[in-house]
Amino acid sequence: MYAKKPPTNDELTGLISRKAFHESFDDLLAKTKGADTSIALAFIDIDFFYRINQDFGHSGGDDVLKTIGTLIQQFCGEQAICARYGGDEFAVLFPNTEREQAFLALEKLRAEAAAKTFIIGEKQEALAGIALCGGIACYPVDGRLKSELMRKADQALYRAKATGRAKVRLAYDEKMIPKTSHYTQTQLERLTKLAVEREAGEAELLREALDDLLTKYGINAIER
Repeated sequence: MYAKKPPTNDELTGLISRKAFHESFDDLLAKTKGADTSIALAFIDIDFFYRINQDFGHSGGDDVLKTIGTLIQQFCGEQAICARYGGDEFAVLFPNTEREQAFLALEKLRAEAAAKTFIIGEKQEALAGIALCGGIACYPVDGRLKSELMRKADQALYRAKATGRAKVRLAYDEKMIPKTSHYTQTQLERLTKLAVEREAGEAELLREALDDLLTKYGINAIER
């Protein structure tokens, strides 16, 4: 059984912080390497969270984040590593868990949040239901590198947002589109060396680099 490290907690939700999440993910992957087990990674996001802040003030938004954090821990289970990843986005690691099991946990969480009436803000006003989106990727079926799993879970979350929101999506095999590219011999030699060191495919590393470039210029941003 995976033993959690003493976490660095997010002050608002009590879940572990983004930094602690990455440390836990690295540690879990290192312990899992070579073992016959699965790790599910999920990203969870509150749909149109900015509207909650507009309608109920930031105190209302904080109340929602705290309650959603509690629900995530409740529905994802005691062994899950739950983090507030940033803003209204959460991340969950499910050790020894197939992605179908993680999907069912997130679906139950999503349904509960949608059905629950939240009493929030300084005026203690009622908010009927909160829509959540989720994206899931699983080691090793969706990838063995942390960067690949993060990318696929994020893209699954993006698809949930882009196809109507209020849903959970699993990572899937992406359609690869051939595109002529030109690299120097030195770049390709260094890429081959890096792929050997990381025990990863060269194409996998190039996709990671392209995602970093798109993120740098804001192309990967999800409309909240």
